[in-house]
Amino acid sequence: MILPVLMTLVLAFAVAACSTPMVKLVACRFEVIDRPSERSVNRRHGIPLLGGLAVALGLFVALSFGIIAMDLPHSKGHLEAYLIGGTLLLAIGAVDDRFSLRAYPKLAVQIAAAAIAIAFGFRIDHLTDPITLEAWTFPTWLVWVVTTLWIVGVTNAMNLMDGLDGLCTGIGLIIAATLAYISWQGGLQEGVVVGVALVGALLGFLIFNFPPASIFLGDTGALFIGYCLSLLALEGYQRVTFLTFIVPLLALAVPIMDTLLSIARRILQRANPLSADRLHMHHRLLDTEGSDRAAVLSIYFLTACFCVIAVSFTRLEGYAAILFLAAVALLTVRLLRNLGFFDNRDGSDTQGVGGKAESARAPGEPS
Repeated sequence: MILPVLMTLVLAFAVAACSTPMVKLVACRFEVIDRPSERSVNRRHGIPLLGGLAVALGLFVALSFGIIAMDLPHSKGHLEAYLIGGTLLLAIGAVDDRFSLRAYPKLAVQIAAAAIAIAFGFRIDHLTDPITLEAWTFPTWLVWVVTTLWIVGVTNAMNLMDGLDGLCTGIGLIIAATLAYISWQGGLQEGVVVGVALVGALLGFLIFNFPPASIFLGDTGALFIGYCLSLLALEGYQRVTFLTFIVPLLALAVPIMDTLLSIARRILQRANPLSADRLHMHHRLLDTEGSDRAAVLSIYFLTACFCVIAVSFTRLEGYAAILFLAAVALLTVRLLRNLGFFDNRDGSDTQGVGGKAESARAPGEPS
């Protein structure tokens, strides 16, 4: 198994790295470039978007190879869900990067992509009592609602984190590696192949995207990465942990926390929850750290810490898991408070759900 997995990783890296310069040319040819405004974090004009196309190409090629090389018996539906749903999000992201769409058309496409994934077998269909280990099965309608909320929520959480050079790419890479390892722990080969392929593709693109970036993901990449991570988290949640959602939630804690805090902040300010501001995690860290690279590395480190906790959590059961989770929650709240993330100082922007990272960027947002 090790050799095909390594080959999948290398292939994804090579395809993404080699195709990124070509994507740059395409983006420039069709003028899909970043146009900074007064509120933009990025101040460089003309940086090409559409970087997600290189990531997707690396993932799809490597994923196809991995499934064939490892002769996975249960891969039917997995590749199709990533291909079809992912392509939908790539398409709407590319259109948005060029023409700057409103939030609701993008949300509709995200829901459609979630429905495709559900139809191919990606479902949250039960919760497990952590003490008695009794499974509570959901009715069909609730399966569709909960799974759609999960996929759309994670997709947008990653998109909203797309606020600095290399930020979404790097945290996506860390989370994908963590979920791949968790899948390996559970003997879930499909999850391992998808995770490794995504890690390789993101690493190949990060060469060009790490600050100072020469190309941005744009919505094309941020939405695609979020969608893939949401499905990867569902690959093995039923068999890996007794507390069902906790492991993937911990792995995705940074983008999810940022999104939930943003929504709560806007509700408390009696603003539209789908509006945008300059109070995201990366904005605050940029203010305190003073440079894009330092802020990005800080969020990488925070993401890695939560991912280590997620891996540790797969070994816990019953009351020990509950106590550990409570301790993590309390420490997280204290950390966020100390860093000032509960400070509701005013901030504003012009994008919403699925918008250009709500990161105070202009239409055609960078990654």
